Amino acid sequence: MNTFFYYAVGGRLTVCAADVEAASLNRGLSVDLPAQVHYAWPHPDRRVLYVASSDGGPDRRGGTHHLSAFTVEGDGALELVNRVPLPSRPIHCCVDPASGYVFTAHNLPSTLSVHRLDGNAIGVAVPQDPALDCGIYAHQVRVTESGDVLLVARGNDAAEGRAEDPGSLHVFGCVDGRLELRQKVTPGDSGGYGFGPRRLDLHPDGWVVVSVERQSELHVYRFQDRRLSDDALYTASSVAVEDPDAQQMAGTLRIHPEGRFVYQANRTEGRNTLAGWPVGRTGEDSLVTWRLDQATGAPVLIQREHVPGRHIRTVSLEPSGRLLAAASIQPVPVTASEGVVLRPAAILLYRVQSDGHVTFARRYDIDTAGRLMFWTGFVAFD
Repeated sequence: MNTFFYYAVGGRLTVCAADVEAASLNRGLSVDLPAQVHYAWPHPDRRVLYVASSDGGPDRRGGTHHLSAFTVEGDGALELVNRVPLPSRPIHCCVDPASGYVFTAHNLPSTLSVHRLDGNAIGVAVPQDPALDCGIYAHQVRVTESGDVLLVARGNDAAEGRAEDPGSLHVFGCVDGRLELRQKVTPGDSGGYGFGPRRLDLHPDGWVVVSVERQSELHVYRFQDRRLSDDALYTASSVAVEDPDAQQMAGTLRIHPEGRFVYQANRTEGRNTLAGWPVGRTGEDSLVTWRLDQATGAPVLIQREHVPGRHIRTVSLEPSGRLLAAASIQPVPVTASEGVVLRPAAILLYRVQSDGHVTFARRYDIDTAGRLMFWTGFVAFD
């Protein structure tokens, strides 16, 4: 098996050969996409990578949105197969386990698009019901082994006279690429208010673990009989800091390939002005490790690793589960003993021990040149 690590700065996607034993990356070739890379997902069976790109962002719609298919050469280099336009900013994409479709989540408007796969290429879009309920601010789409489609809709915090938008989890049936809402989950009695999920991951035994961004929490749901439990079976705070100066948010998460551990990022956002610099506010930027009870799904916190970076956007595990990469999105000025210093965007590598704990191994600073390192990830091919 060949394991590669890809990272995207703006619209440039670069491959690195990953050496798991040495915990190192060796940079290779790059390809340029029409706009900022937002997400990428490998084909389950073929050496193909699907990449979503857009010039939109959290606060702007943009006008250039695409989904591209690339074949992956022996050294990880990418060769374009085809590229199709998308109706709006794509924030996440995935391929179903049966390899029939690529699903894309769009945040504004909050929708899902579905494209058939035609060999290595992206085929035609499957028309969807325009009234399909995709919540507010779709943020992630995943497909279970049974073919059920799960959508995370984050909602939005109240801000500047705007009321809060509720968050939700959605389960869709999918027949011939057409989606039909089966279930919408808004935990408790709040109708989704006070619930801002960002990412989920699927446990092989039917647990669905959710990182709740706006409340900095971890939730565990049961997925059974093609439905989610109506409420989280377990909830836990992901942060230890009290009253942070920064906006504190839970980030992405990953379940270890063995299913025993979950890795979740905490990140901060916001700046104060100090000596003319927009300095990052204080809070918790960390990587937390949870052990999952294999009988009940209950999470137990076993490690809190404070990361040497700000705003960790991506976390990825290589297939053996022995190496983890966490990457920050952009450089941030911070206060240090010598004054204000610029902490660059970086890829951080951690060795994963048999007990789930991580140990820092290596750091690669990345010159983003005013752009964002929006997506990174390990990808392995036979």
